[in-house]
Amino acid sequence: MTEEVVTDNGVRPDALTDARLYESVRTKRVLAFLFDAVFIAILTVSAGFMVLVLGIFTLGLGWLLFPLLWPFLALIYCAFTLGGPASATPGMRAVGLEMRQLNGEPMTAVLAAVHVILYYASVSLLSPLVVLFSLITDRKRLLHDIVLGTVVINRTVEN
Repeated sequence: MTEEVVTDNGVRPDALTDARLYESVRTKRVLAFLFDAVFIAILTVSAGFMVLVLGIFTLGLGWLLFPLLWPFLALIYCAFTLGGPASATPGMRAVGLEMRQLNGEPMTAVLAAVHVILYYASVSLLSPLVVLFSLITDRKRLLHDIVLGTVVINRTVEN
């Protein structure tokens, strides 16, 4: 069952009009990204040891997997956490954020996977401009959020 964003009096705020859902979202999103990047790096190093051993047993052939570790693990991590029941990665949950579709529905695993692919593609092409884009958009959305029709909101809001 998915958790709903609710106020103290139990009313669900409108994701398109309620400004309280977007307070400090940009800062929290950066912190969540850093947390998730560290977690993915730990997973990558752990998987790297397994690939190292695999490479020894396959006479170096397994080492061809090294360049795929980070992208593959990041994709799987985001697809199953962001596309899971909480609609948030562990980093997003730690800072009190969740991602929703504009109609209020939770994320799906496929939409989360496409989201992370578009994120890494936009960061590769536009670098820091991706974050600066959130300074001029409504609801502090990034370019890939707009393309996919998603929004990052606070999990709970106060009256």
